[in-house]
Amino acid sequence: MASQDWVEKDFYKILGVAKDVPDAELKKAYRKLAKENHPDLHPGDAKAEARFKDISEAYDVLSDKEQRREYDAIRAMGGGARFQAGGRGGQGFEDVFSNLFGGGGFQGGGFPGGFGGGFGGPQRGSDLTTTSTVDFIDSIKGTTIKIKIGNEPVSLKVPAGIMDGQKLKVKGKGQQSPNGGPAGDLVVTIKVKPHPVFVRDGDNVRVMVPVTFAEAVLGATIQVPVLGEAPVKLKVAPGTPNGRTLRVKGKGVQGAQQGDLLATIEIAVPAHVSEKAQELLKEFDAEVPAEDPRADLISKAGLL
Repeated sequence: MASQDWVEKDFYKILGVAKDVPDAELKKAYRKLAKENHPDLHPGDAKAEARFKDISEAYDVLSDKEQRREYDAIRAMGGGARFQAGGRGGQGFEDVFSNLFGGGGFQGGGFPGGFGGGFGGPQRGSDLTTTSTVDFIDSIKGTTIKIKIGNEPVSLKVPAGIMDGQKLKVKGKGQQSPNGGPAGDLVVTIKVKPHPVFVRDGDNVRVMVPVTFAEAVLGATIQVPVLGEAPVKLKVAPGTPNGRTLRVKGKGVQGAQQGDLLATIEIAVPAHVSEKAQELLKEFDAEVPAEDPRADLISKAGLL
Protein backbone atom coordinates (compact mmCIF):
# COMPACT_ATOMS: atom_id res chain seq x y z
CA MET A 1 0.00 0.00 0.00
CA ALA A 2 1.38 3.40 -0.91
CA SER A 3 2.14 5.95 1.79
CA GLN A 4 -0.27 8.34 0.04
CA ASP A 5 -3.12 5.94 0.91
CA TRP A 6 -2.14 6.01 4.57
CA VAL A 7 -2.61 9.78 4.67
CA GLU A 8 -5.84 9.83 2.70
CA LYS A 9 -7.67 6.84 4.18
CA ASP A 10 -9.10 6.76 7.71
CA PHE A 11 -8.86 3.05 8.45
CA TYR A 12 -10.56 3.45 11.84
CA LYS A 13 -13.55 5.06 10.17
CA ILE A 14 -13.65 2.38 7.47
CA LEU A 15 -13.93 -0.32 10.15
CA GLY A 16 -16.20 1.80 12.36
CA VAL A 17 -13.97 1.56 15.43
CA ALA A 18 -12.29 3.98 17.84
CA LYS A 19 -8.54 4.65 17.68
CA ASP A 20 -7.98 2.80 20.98
CA VAL A 21 -9.94 -0.27 19.88
CA PRO A 22 -8.53 -3.50 21.38
CA ASP A 23 -7.45 -6.32 19.08
CA ALA A 24 -10.47 -8.52 19.83
CA GLU A 25 -12.97 -5.78 19.00
CA LEU A 26 -11.00 -4.85 15.87
CA LYS A 27 -11.15 -8.42 14.60
CA LYS A 28 -14.86 -8.67 15.43
CA ALA A 29 -15.63 -5.48 13.50
CA TYR A 30 -13.57 -6.65 10.53
CA ARG A 31 -15.23 -10.07 10.34
CA LYS A 32 -18.70 -8.51 10.47
CA LEU A 33 -17.98 -6.00 7.69
CA ALA A 34 -16.11 -8.53 5.56
CA LYS A 35 -19.08 -10.88 5.64
CA GLU A 36 -21.57 -8.14 4.85
CA ASN A 37 -19.56 -6.79 1.91
CA HIS A 38 -17.99 -9.94 0.47
CA PRO A 39 -18.22 -10.01 -3.35
CA ASP A 40 -19.78 -13.50 -3.25
CA LEU A 41 -22.86 -11.97 -1.61
CA HIS A 42 -22.95 -9.01 -4.02
CA PRO A 43 -22.11 -10.38 -7.49
CA GLY A 44 -21.54 -7.62 -10.00
CA ASP A 45 -21.66 -4.87 -7.35
CA ALA A 46 -18.52 -2.80 -7.92
CA LYS A 47 -19.18 -0.62 -4.86
CA ALA A 48 -19.39 -3.65 -2.56
CA GLU A 49 -16.16 -5.00 -4.05
CA ALA A 50 -14.44 -1.66 -3.43
CA ARG A 51 -15.73 -1.57 0.16
CA PHE A 52 -14.45 -5.11 0.73
CA LYS A 53 -10.98 -4.12 -0.52
CA ASP A 54 -10.92 -1.03 1.73
CA ILE A 55 -12.02 -3.14 4.72
CA SER A 56 -9.28 -5.72 4.04
CA GLU A 57 -6.64 -3.02 3.63
CA ALA A 58 -7.69 -1.31 6.84
CA TYR A 59 -7.56 -4.52 8.86
CA ASP A 60 -4.20 -5.55 7.38
CA VAL A 61 -2.64 -2.34 8.72
CA LEU A 62 -4.45 -1.95 12.04
CA SER A 63 -4.03 -5.61 13.03
CA ASP A 64 -0.25 -5.30 12.71
CA LYS A 65 1.15 -3.46 15.76
CA GLU A 66 4.15 -2.00 13.96
CA GLN A 67 2.23 -0.85 10.92
CA ARG A 68 -0.56 0.52 13.12
CA ARG A 69 1.99 2.58 15.09
CA GLU A 70 3.47 3.97 11.88
CA TYR A 71 0.02 4.65 10.43
CA ASP A 72 -1.02 6.57 13.56
CA ALA A 73 2.19 8.59 13.36
CA ILE A 74 1.60 9.49 9.71
CA ARG A 75 -2.02 10.48 10.35
CA ALA A 76 -0.98 12.60 13.33
CA MET A 77 1.68 14.40 11.30
CA GLY A 78 -0.55 14.93 8.31
CA GLY A 79 -3.59 15.79 10.38
CA GLY A 80 -5.76 13.66 8.13
CA ALA A 81 -5.34 16.18 5.28
CA ARG A 82 -5.37 15.06 1.66
CA PHE A 83 -1.92 15.64 0.15
CA GLN A 84 -1.36 15.85 -3.57
CA ALA A 85 1.28 13.83 -5.31
CA GLY A 86 3.44 16.92 -5.93
CA GLY A 87 3.69 19.45 -8.71
CA ARG A 88 1.46 22.43 -9.31
CA GLY A 89 -1.27 23.05 -6.76
CA GLY A 90 0.23 21.59 -3.60
CA GLN A 91 3.04 19.84 -1.80
CA GLY A 92 3.87 16.21 -2.38
CA PHE A 93 4.00 13.59 0.37
CA GLU A 94 7.82 13.70 0.60
CA ASP A 95 7.78 17.55 0.63
CA VAL A 96 5.56 17.54 3.72
CA PHE A 97 7.95 15.26 5.61
CA SER A 98 10.90 17.36 4.46
CA ASN A 99 9.27 20.46 5.96
CA LEU A 100 8.30 18.67 9.14
CA PHE A 101 11.82 17.46 9.80
CA GLY A 102 13.83 20.55 8.86
CA GLY A 103 14.51 19.80 5.21
CA GLY A 104 16.30 16.55 5.97
CA GLY A 105 14.50 14.76 3.17
CA PHE A 106 12.54 11.50 3.05
CA GLN A 107 14.70 8.50 2.19
CA GLY A 108 14.71 4.76 2.26
CA GLY A 109 11.45 3.95 0.48
CA GLY A 110 7.81 4.60 1.38
CA PHE A 111 5.44 3.27 3.94
CA PRO A 112 4.31 0.68 5.02
CA GLY A 113 7.94 -0.56 4.85
CA GLY A 114 8.80 1.46 7.93
CA PHE A 115 10.54 4.76 8.72
CA GLY A 116 13.40 5.29 6.29
CA GLY A 117 16.92 6.61 6.47
CA GLY A 118 15.61 10.17 6.74
CA PHE A 119 14.78 9.39 10.38
CA GLY A 120 18.27 8.07 11.11
CA GLY A 121 17.19 4.53 12.04
CA PRO A 122 17.34 1.11 10.36
CA GLN A 123 14.83 0.66 7.57
CA ARG A 124 12.28 -2.13 7.56
CA GLY A 125 12.40 -4.35 4.50
CA SER A 126 9.59 -4.12 1.96
CA ASP A 127 6.67 -6.54 2.00
CA LEU A 128 6.39 -9.19 -0.67
CA THR A 129 2.98 -10.01 -2.14
CA THR A 130 1.74 -13.11 -3.89
CA THR A 131 -1.46 -15.03 -4.61
CA SER A 132 -2.29 -18.64 -3.79
CA THR A 133 -5.34 -20.71 -4.73
CA VAL A 134 -7.01 -23.23 -2.42
CA ASP A 135 -9.81 -25.71 -3.01
CA PHE A 136 -13.29 -24.88 -1.72
CA ILE A 137 -13.15 -27.65 0.89
CA ASP A 138 -9.87 -26.26 2.28
CA SER A 139 -11.43 -22.80 2.65
CA ILE A 140 -14.20 -24.36 4.74
CA LYS A 141 -12.17 -26.79 6.85
CA GLY A 142 -8.75 -25.08 6.87
CA THR A 143 -5.42 -26.33 5.57
CA THR A 144 -1.68 -25.64 5.40
CA ILE A 145 -0.10 -24.68 2.09
CA LYS A 146 3.50 -24.33 0.90
CA ILE A 147 4.65 -21.18 -0.87
CA LYS A 148 8.08 -20.95 -2.47
CA ILE A 149 9.88 -17.64 -1.98
CA GLY A 150 13.03 -17.86 -4.08
CA ASN A 151 14.49 -21.21 -3.08
CA GLU A 152 12.89 -21.19 0.37
CA PRO A 153 9.59 -23.01 0.99
CA VAL A 154 7.29 -21.17 3.41
CA SER A 155 4.44 -22.89 5.28
CA LEU A 156 1.23 -20.90 5.60
CA LYS A 157 -1.72 -21.96 7.75
CA VAL A 158 -5.01 -21.16 6.01
CA PRO A 159 -7.71 -20.90 8.70
CA ALA A 160 -11.11 -22.52 8.31
CA GLY A 161 -13.64 -20.05 6.95
CA ILE A 162 -11.24 -17.92 4.93
CA MET A 163 -13.00 -15.98 2.18
CA ASP A 164 -12.02 -15.48 -1.43
CA GLY A 165 -9.75 -12.44 -1.69
CA GLN A 166 -8.79 -12.40 1.99
CA LYS A 167 -5.12 -11.75 2.81
CA LEU A 168 -2.81 -13.66 5.14
CA LYS A 169 0.54 -12.47 6.44
CA VAL A 170 3.76 -14.35 7.25
CA LYS A 171 5.95 -12.18 9.48
CA GLY A 172 9.55 -11.63 8.45
CA LYS A 173 9.35 -13.44 5.11
CA GLY A 174 9.46 -10.33 2.94
CA GLN A 175 12.51 -8.51 1.64
CA GLN A 176 15.51 -8.08 3.88
CA SER A 177 16.36 -4.64 5.24
CA PRO A 178 19.20 -2.87 3.42
CA ASN A 179 20.66 -1.50 6.66
CA GLY A 180 20.08 -3.93 9.48
CA GLY A 181 16.41 -3.33 10.17
CA PRO A 182 13.69 -6.01 10.41
CA ALA A 183 12.66 -7.93 7.30
CA GLY A 184 9.35 -7.17 5.64
CA ASP A 185 6.39 -9.54 5.62
CA LEU A 186 4.96 -11.89 3.02
CA VAL A 187 1.36 -10.95 2.21
CA VAL A 188 -0.62 -13.72 0.49
CA THR A 189 -3.99 -13.11 -1.20
CA ILE A 190 -6.08 -16.29 -1.06
CA LYS A 191 -8.23 -17.26 -4.02
CA VAL A 192 -10.89 -19.94 -3.46
CA LYS A 193 -11.82 -22.30 -6.29
CA PRO A 194 -15.59 -22.51 -6.86
CA HIS A 195 -17.24 -25.88 -6.16
CA PRO A 196 -19.60 -27.52 -8.67
CA VAL A 197 -22.17 -28.35 -5.96
CA PHE A 198 -21.59 -26.30 -2.81
CA VAL A 199 -21.57 -22.51 -2.32
CA ARG A 200 -20.59 -20.36 0.64
CA ASP A 201 -23.18 -18.40 2.65
CA GLY A 202 -21.41 -16.71 5.55
CA ASP A 203 -20.34 -19.53 7.88
CA ASN A 204 -22.84 -21.88 6.23
CA VAL A 205 -22.54 -24.05 3.13
CA ARG A 206 -25.48 -24.31 0.71
CA VAL A 207 -26.44 -27.12 -1.64
CA MET A 208 -29.44 -27.53 -3.96
CA VAL A 209 -31.09 -30.98 -3.62
CA PRO A 210 -33.48 -32.16 -6.36
CA VAL A 211 -36.53 -34.20 -5.34
CA THR A 212 -39.30 -35.68 -7.45
CA PHE A 213 -42.84 -34.32 -7.45
CA ALA A 214 -44.04 -37.48 -5.73
CA GLU A 215 -41.37 -37.16 -3.01
CA ALA A 216 -42.38 -33.57 -2.34
CA VAL A 217 -46.10 -34.43 -2.16
CA LEU A 218 -45.92 -37.73 -0.30
CA GLY A 219 -42.77 -37.17 1.72
CA ALA A 220 -39.54 -39.17 1.56
CA THR A 221 -36.16 -39.84 3.14
CA ILE A 222 -33.39 -38.63 0.84
CA GLN A 223 -29.59 -38.59 0.81
CA VAL A 224 -27.90 -35.20 0.91
CA PRO A 225 -24.18 -34.69 0.13
CA VAL A 226 -21.88 -33.27 2.82
CA LEU A 227 -18.64 -31.50 1.95
CA GLY A 228 -15.76 -33.93 2.45
CA GLU A 229 -17.90 -36.48 4.30
CA ALA A 230 -20.38 -39.26 3.64
CA PRO A 231 -23.92 -38.21 2.64
CA VAL A 232 -26.53 -37.82 5.38
CA LYS A 233 -30.19 -38.82 5.32
CA LEU A 234 -32.85 -36.14 5.66
CA LYS A 235 -36.61 -36.42 5.91
CA VAL A 236 -38.68 -34.48 3.41
CA ALA A 237 -42.07 -33.86 5.00
CA PRO A 238 -45.24 -34.52 2.96
CA GLY A 239 -46.31 -31.39 1.12
CA THR A 240 -42.84 -29.82 1.08
CA PRO A 241 -42.82 -26.80 -1.24
CA ASN A 242 -40.11 -25.96 -3.73
CA GLY A 243 -37.37 -23.84 -2.11
CA ARG A 244 -37.78 -25.08 1.46
CA THR A 245 -34.40 -25.29 3.22
CA LEU A 246 -33.39 -28.13 5.53
CA ARG A 247 -30.51 -27.63 7.98
CA VAL A 248 -27.74 -30.03 9.01
CA LYS A 249 -26.02 -28.63 12.11
CA GLY A 250 -22.24 -28.30 12.21
CA LYS A 251 -21.54 -29.24 8.60
CA GLY A 252 -20.53 -25.79 7.38
CA VAL A 253 -17.39 -23.78 8.18
CA GLN A 254 -15.25 -25.66 10.70
CA GLY A 255 -13.76 -22.63 12.49
CA ALA A 256 -14.23 -21.29 16.00
CA GLN A 257 -17.90 -20.77 15.16
CA GLN A 258 -19.17 -23.77 13.22
CA GLY A 259 -21.58 -23.19 10.38
CA ASP A 260 -24.33 -25.46 9.08
CA LEU A 261 -25.17 -27.21 5.84
CA LEU A 262 -28.27 -25.67 4.23
CA ALA A 263 -30.00 -28.05 1.82
CA THR A 264 -32.58 -26.31 -0.35
CA ILE A 265 -35.28 -28.47 -1.94
CA GLU A 266 -35.67 -28.17 -5.70
CA ILE A 267 -38.59 -30.06 -7.23
CA ALA A 268 -37.43 -31.72 -10.43
CA VAL A 269 -39.96 -31.64 -13.28
CA PRO A 270 -39.53 -34.53 -15.75
CA ALA A 271 -38.77 -33.44 -19.30
CA HIS A 272 -40.67 -36.36 -20.86
CA VAL A 273 -43.93 -37.86 -19.58
CA SER A 274 -45.67 -40.86 -21.13
CA GLU A 275 -49.30 -40.70 -22.24
CA LYS A 276 -50.30 -42.97 -19.37
CA ALA A 277 -48.53 -40.72 -16.88
CA GLN A 278 -50.25 -37.69 -18.37
CA GLU A 279 -53.65 -39.32 -17.92
CA LEU A 280 -52.82 -40.20 -14.33
CA LEU A 281 -51.76 -36.62 -13.68
CA LYS A 282 -55.06 -35.38 -15.05
CA GLU A 283 -56.87 -37.75 -12.71
CA PHE A 284 -54.72 -36.51 -9.84
CA ASP A 285 -55.45 -32.90 -10.72
CA ALA A 286 -59.17 -33.63 -10.73
CA GLU A 287 -58.98 -35.07 -7.23
CA VAL A 288 -57.15 -32.20 -5.52
CA PRO A 289 -59.01 -29.07 -4.31
CA ALA A 290 -59.69 -26.51 -7.02
CA GLU A 291 -57.33 -23.77 -5.85
CA ASP A 292 -55.51 -21.13 -7.84
CA PRO A 293 -51.92 -21.01 -6.49
CA ARG A 294 -51.42 -17.57 -8.10
CA ALA A 295 -54.52 -15.90 -6.66
CA ASP A 296 -52.67 -14.41 -3.68
CA LEU A 297 -49.81 -13.26 -5.91
CA ILE A 298 -52.13 -11.42 -8.30
CA SER A 299 -54.04 -9.88 -5.41
CA LYS A 300 -50.88 -8.57 -3.75
CA ALA A 301 -49.68 -7.18 -7.08
CA GLY A 302 -52.79 -4.97 -7.14
CA LEU A 303 -54.15 -6.32 -10.39
CA LEU A 304 -57.58 -7.17 -8.94
